[in-house]
Amino acid sequence: MNTIDLVNYGADKLRQRKIRTYKLDAEILLSKVLKKTREQILVEFDQKIDKIQVSHYNNLIFRRLSHEPIAYLVKEKEFWSKKFIIDSNTLIPRPETELMVEKLVKINKNKSLMILDIGTGSGCILLSLLSEIKNSKGVGIDISKKAINIAKKNAERHKILRRAKFLKKSFDNYFQQKFDLIVANLPYIPSYNIKNLDEDVRKYEPKLALDGGKDGLDLIRKVIYKAKEILKIKGLLGLEIGNGQYKKVSKLLTENKFRIEHKLFDYKDNIRCLVSRFNN
Repeated sequence: MNTIDLVNYGADKLRQRKIRTYKLDAEILLSKVLKKTREQILVEFDQKIDKIQVSHYNNLIFRRLSHEPIAYLVKEKEFWSKKFIIDSNTLIPRPETELMVEKLVKINKNKSLMILDIGTGSGCILLSLLSEIKNSKGVGIDISKKAINIAKKNAERHKILRRAKFLKKSFDNYFQQKFDLIVANLPYIPSYNIKNLDEDVRKYEPKLALDGGKDGLDLIRKVIYKAKEILKIKGLLGLEIGNGQYKKVSKLLTENKFRIEHKLFDYKDNIRCLVSRFNN
């Protein structure tokens, strides 16, 4: 078989399973097998593919038919114009999270910060911030040892290992230092709503990174309380929140001496990120 035959075969299989991005997915998976860009495989459409590569491709298509996310199949995801290593132990980075990174970079571009990233996962938020705020350092924490190992690999990949430290640690634990900026993209989906998520998310992404408890705010609430202890005076707290959670979260922030300075809207005009300043 050649390249175009395989792409058409894979796309047809995915289309029959009603996977919306069937053609794109088929191209991405073949580019992974051939270790070439999508553009290259489309140009070299008549390239003959050997049996081992065909078998590998068929296996990936079969896994995608079960709604396993493309990012887990190719083991990476682009975020902030960088490719991050990910696997099923880490949440897949979303475009909405880039909105928070963009705002925090704009606010702090020429500053020297100490940053804490709570629930760091793949490390994409902290490493993206450090790549732009050059004089800063940061710590990423997560209760998953496997996620921390992935974050360390990403720090090495993007050559930020000297300014980023990743620790298997709960944010409840004692910190011996205070931070200029705390960022957190924590689980915010109410437990009862997990069953309604898309199959790609519900079946494959780590529940630990999705389930926010009864009202979705269990960990967000705890982070706001903890941030008061470990943020410097006038330090910043960046939080990603779920749709419809703004009123409750803004009330929590105000009650705990935070002033909301920036509300960030996603591409569907929902408030998805809040940047607040601690005013003790």
